[in-house]
Amino acid sequence: MKAQLLHLNNHLTHSFNARRDNTPQYHNIWHYHEELELIYFAEGAGTQFIGDSVRRFESGDITLVGSNLPHYWLFDEIYLKEDNPHAADIRVLHFKENFWGNEFTNLPENKNIKDLIRISKRGIALSKASKAETITHIDAILDSAGTTRIIHLLQILTSIATEEQHDLLTSTGFTIQSQDQDADRMRIAMHYIGENYRDQIRLQELASLTGMTPNSFCRYFKSQIGKTLFQFLIEMRVKTACNLLLENKQTIKQICFESGFQNFSSFHKYFKNITGTTPLNYQKSKT
Repeated sequence: MKAQLLHLNNHLTHSFNARRDNTPQYHNIWHYHEELELIYFAEGAGTQFIGDSVRRFESGDITLVGSNLPHYWLFDEIYLKEDNPHAADIRVLHFKENFWGNEFTNLPENKNIKDLIRISKRGIALSKASKAETITHIDAILDSAGTTRIIHLLQILTSIATEEQHDLLTSTGFTIQSQDQDADRMRIAMHYIGENYRDQIRLQELASLTGMTPNSFCRYFKSQIGKTLFQFLIEMRVKTACNLLLENKQTIKQICFESGFQNFSSFHKYFKNITGTTPLNYQKSKT
């Protein structure tokens, strides 16, 4: 997917960047950058777009985004209001693959970290087991200076690298295209889809927003994503339904409509096509 290239500012006294902010709008753009990104949502929720992956993110989630992997965080409306009593709390690290030098990266002892950097190009959602330790080190980086910062980052990457199985976000067929053409067009489309996928998506309106005819937009969207708009929406709605099923706060019929499906039969059909099982069996298998 084509996205906007961002050039991050590097501090003269730091080899990598670390910051804490409460402004979701900073992350509300479809973009990529050379640096890897480790982002921790201490407070905040919404929909995340990483490569061809779309899923819900919640407070406490941590994600590692690889070099040049396009991403976009669409926060829920409540976090975008100026008078919101529950302000977002976002902590982010940005670092280049070889910021500590090629010699260090290529040391045999660091093979697991080198492998982690490679697979991070598909995006990684951290497991519950590694979150607590990672949060401790992120906060330590924000509060420390000098060599201590590098040690804490090394400990974070070592912890993630030693996980038995990583939750990879993008599909195996997704490829990164480091191009910034049409960035605004795709950003507008993704924002519209993220805001409206639970309702009926109006192709004419979506195409008009991007300055295209409906047929041209459909061809363009598939060329960028590798899927038709219909396929993309169905997968997005099924993934939303999966998350709601895990929360177990609503009936399956309520979840059907909450995730954007217009009727119960199509919900069952597409859910089973994508997950291989029914909504009820999926919920039982995960609880």
